[in-house]
Amino acid sequence: MSRLDSALERVQRWDAHVCLRCNRALRYRALPQACRAISRLGDGIFWYALMLVLLLLREDAVQPVLHMAGAGLACTTIYKLLKQGTLRPRPYQVHASIARGASPLDTYSFPSGHTLHAVGFSVVALAYYPWLAALLVPFTLLTAASRMVLGLHYPSDVLAGAALGIFVGAASLALV
Repeated sequence: MSRLDSALERVQRWDAHVCLRCNRALRYRALPQACRAISRLGDGIFWYALMLVLLLLREDAVQPVLHMAGAGLACTTIYKLLKQGTLRPRPYQVHASIARGASPLDTYSFPSGHTLHAVGFSVVALAYYPWLAALLVPFTLLTAASRMVLGLHYPSDVLAGAALGIFVGAASLALV
């Protein structure tokens, strides 16, 4: 076995182990509902609502909202291309010990689209409105964690989604 194969095997074991530990939190009564609710809001509802509220309450919100929408479109494009290219099964499909806590939006695991979008939107929104950090940072972290708790993503899916979200957000800010 090559060093690369050995390293990949260790990462896969770590991924499965951490995912299983997070997924065990489904045993606690209120946690599955909370994770499903956060995940559902992360489907886009939270971000669309944020953009609408900004447009209604802030005279200066048109450019930031258009910027957020553009970053969201870039995130969606990257997400779809990677999902089609990697075809990584979801943790609950591979490991019988990992329970599916919610229905996925699509078939494949890599990267976490919820995390990608949450981080991408947050990077852009916080560049314009830093005072939103008290709302956006916890929501983004909870969105990412909920995906592992629900057995829908491995930690590496979430980390890749976060890294891509940072890249998309930062690249879009560099363009303006």
